[in-house]
Amino acid sequence: MQIHLNGFHHGDPDLKPDAQIAHDTDVVDVLVVGSGPAGSILAAQLADFPEISTRFIERRETPMTLGQADGVACRTVEMFNAFDLAHKLLREAYQITETVFWGPDEKGDIHRTGRVPDTEAGLSEFPHVIVNQARLQQYLVDRAAASPSRLQCEYGMEVVGIDVPADHDQPLEVKVRRAGMSESEPDLVIKARYVVGCDGARSSIRRGLGLELKGDSMNHAYGVLDVLAVTDFPDIRHKAIIRTDGAGGIGIIPREGGFLSRLYVDLGPIEPGDRTFRTTASKELIVEAAQKYFTPYTFEPKEIPWWSIYEVAQRLTDRMDDVPEDERGSRSPRVFIAGDASHTHSAKAGQGMNVSMQDTFNLGWKLVSVLLGRSPESLLDTYNEERRPVAKELIEFDRYFAAAMGGKRPETTDEKEGRPDLAGVKEIFQQAGRYTAGVATHYPIGSTLIGDDAHQKLANGYPIGYRFHSAPVVRLADAKPYHLGHVHKADARWRLFAFADQAPATSAESKLGALGEWLMTDPESPVVKYTPQGADIDAVFDAHAVYQQGFQDFDVEDVPRIFLPNKGALGLKDYEKIFTPDLDNEDIFDLREIDRSGALVIVRPDQYVAHVLPLDAYDEITAYFARFMTPVSQGAAQG
Repeated sequence: MQIHLNGFHHGDPDLKPDAQIAHDTDVVDVLVVGSGPAGSILAAQLADFPEISTRFIERRETPMTLGQADGVACRTVEMFNAFDLAHKLLREAYQITETVFWGPDEKGDIHRTGRVPDTEAGLSEFPHVIVNQARLQQYLVDRAAASPSRLQCEYGMEVVGIDVPADHDQPLEVKVRRAGMSESEPDLVIKARYVVGCDGARSSIRRGLGLELKGDSMNHAYGVLDVLAVTDFPDIRHKAIIRTDGAGGIGIIPREGGFLSRLYVDLGPIEPGDRTFRTTASKELIVEAAQKYFTPYTFEPKEIPWWSIYEVAQRLTDRMDDVPEDERGSRSPRVFIAGDASHTHSAKAGQGMNVSMQDTFNLGWKLVSVLLGRSPESLLDTYNEERRPVAKELIEFDRYFAAAMGGKRPETTDEKEGRPDLAGVKEIFQQAGRYTAGVATHYPIGSTLIGDDAHQKLANGYPIGYRFHSAPVVRLADAKPYHLGHVHKADARWRLFAFADQAPATSAESKLGALGEWLMTDPESPVVKYTPQGADIDAVFDAHAVYQQGFQDFDVEDVPRIFLPNKGALGLKDYEKIFTPDLDNEDIFDLREIDRSGALVIVRPDQYVAHVLPLDAYDEITAYFARFMTPVSQGAAQG
C-alpha cells in the first residue's frame, strides 16, 4: 500500500482523505441499486473517484447478516486484492484445500471413495475460501465509506419504477419508496445519468426495462443449512460430496470460525409448477433428510443460524442493458443489470456470487472511463457484449455441473437412468476445476477490447483474453519478493507490463529503453495522447518494467523515467514499478513462457490480458488504444 504521496498521512491508511467535492444534487452520475455482491463491488470502485457523483441504495432496512452465498473463488480473491481487501478476507475466511467424495457400500452405508485437491496447483497464488456473503459485502461497503468520496449505502430505499426518456440527453428517473413511507406519500425520484440494477432475481430495474429471466427449472429441491452440530462424520471439516444409492446426497462446506458448517441437502424432485413446497418445507425436513444421508454416522444439530429451500433453475435475460438489438450501435446504453438480476442458477458450482462481482468489476472501469472523458460512450456497449456470453456459458456449465453433482448424467434429466458412478463424479469435478476457480472466463480475440493473437508466442503464459496470471518477482528498489499481479488496483488504470529484452538496462541497444522513451515523449504514445495535462504520468497508464537481470545487477536510476516517475503534489519518485526475476526460485520469464527478446503485455483495468506485442510495435500500440479512447486536447502530463 502506498501512502504519503501528497504529504504525510497519519492514522488508518485505509481511511482516505475526504475529497470534499460538492456535486449537483439534482442529477447523479451513477445510481447503484442493490448492496449485494455486484452492487457492493461497483460502489467500492466508483467511490474512489470523488469527481463522479454516485448514490448507492438498498431496499433492505439494515445490512444483511446471515445466509446466502459463501464460496469465494480464487479469481475473486485476486480481485479483492485489487481493492486491498484480500488480507481481510483471508484472515477471516476458511480455506478449502481438498474435496473428498463419499458413496455407499454394499450395505448402503457411506464410506470415503476418493479425494482430490480442491484447486489445481499453480492456478492462482490465492486459495478457494469460504466466508459469509454478509461479511464479504461489508468489506466493500466499508471501503466505499472510507473512500475519498465517503460513499454511504442508503438502506430502506426500494425501487418501484424507472423511466427511460426517449430523449437520451435527459436523465433517467428512478422512483424510490423509503421504508416507513405511507401509500399516500409521493415517491422519491432520483435522477441519474446511468443506473445499474444489482437488485437480485426479482429486480425492479430489470422489470422496468421490460426484460425477464428466461429458462427452465430442474423441478428439484434442495435445503441449505448453516449449522453448529455434533457428529462423528470424520470429514465434516472438509468440502465433501456424499452420494447415496439413490440420486440424492449432500454437499458439505466447512465454514469460517472452525465450528460452523453449511449443508446442501438433496430433497428430491418436486412437481413442475409446484409453488407451495418452498413455503411448506421446514428446517426439520432438511435435518431429517441429512441424517439419512449420513448413515451410519450420527448428526445432531445444536443450532441452526440460517436455513432456506431452493430449487435448481437456470435462467438468463436476453440482454444486460437497455438497448434492444435493433437499436444496437445507434445509441449507447444507460441502464445496466448485473448478477442475479440478469442470470440465476444453482448453488452447485459456487459461481453465482463470484460471477456477479465479475459483472460489475467489468462495468465499473468502463463507467469511470466514460464519465472522466477517457473513452466515448460506445465503450459501454462492451459490457453486454462481453458479460452476456459469460452468463450464458455459466448457465450451460451450471446445467451440466448441477446434474452431475446431483447424480444424473449431464446430458439427461432422468432421475434414475444414466447416473455417473462415483468415479465419474470425481472426474467431472476435476475437469470443472478451472471454471469453479473462476479463471476460465475468456473474452474473444479480436473483439472491441481484445487484440489479435499474432504475437501471442512472445508471452504464452499470458493468453490474450484471459485474466492476468500473477507470478513471483523481486522489486528492484528494495529487493522485496513480490507478486507481479499485485500491482493491479481497482482504480480504472491500464497496466503496461514491459518484459525486457536481454540488453542491460544501461545499454543503448535496449528495446525496453527505447519503449520507455517513446511512451514518455512521442505524440502517438498512449501515455502522451490520453493522459490529461497536470495529471500524474501514470494516471491512466501504469507502466511496469520486468528485467531479465537480477536485482543486484543494476540500479533504479538506470531505467527509463516512465518506470521511475515523479508524482503527486510533492513530485516524489515512485520506486515500485521496476522488477527482476526471482532467480533463486522461479524465473517469471520461464514460468510464464516469455520470449527472451522481450514482450509488452497490455492488461485491462479489470485484470484481463488485452494484447501481447513486441516491445517496438509502436504502431500497433497506438492503433489498439485508438479503438476506444478519446485523446486529450492538452499537452503531456507531469512526470
